[in-house]
Amino acid sequence: MADQQPAHENPEPVPSHADADTRARVIRLAFDDDPRRYARFVRALRDAIPPDVSVILRGSAVTGTRWEDGAPFDAEGPGTSDLDLTLIGGGMVQHFDTFYIPRLHSVPLSDEHPDASMTFLPLRRALCAIARRPVNIQATSDFVQYLRDIAMTQPYFTVIEKQDEGDGAGIDAE
Repeated sequence: MADQQPAHENPEPVPSHADADTRARVIRLAFDDDPRRYARFVRALRDAIPPDVSVILRGSAVTGTRWEDGAPFDAEGPGTSDLDLTLIGGGMVQHFDTFYIPRLHSVPLSDEHPDASMTFLPLRRALCAIARRPVNIQATSDFVQYLRDIAMTQPYFTVIEKQDEGDGAGIDAE
């Protein structure tokens, strides 16, 4: 299971972690080609998370197609594909109540798991409104992310890199 890529042909190359082509694809697919909406989305994330946390985006918004069946992003119509965010490090898993791996890898706060994190529920609502589509938020440890990246080679896009400790960002639970 080391290669999680489907057998179908991807219309665009599998992205690197933070390249300009992937950023452009994410903005085109997930934000209706509106860089200002994407910037508001990133600002909302930066305002809500501590500086020692990185945020990545996974899934069809990154690759352009669904892993399971190769369907294109938003195959069922505008706003139908979700965005899968992962908060990495910074103790983010402590803000979740439901896990795949206890204290290391949470289930996503999503329509399927609406009670996974009360802390991040306001952030999820705000991000969904900005993106105009469902946004799922998951937390994982640096170790689990390392395994997913290196051992499983799962594509992702880095939305926010870890910042220096002194920038004053923090969790906004209101």
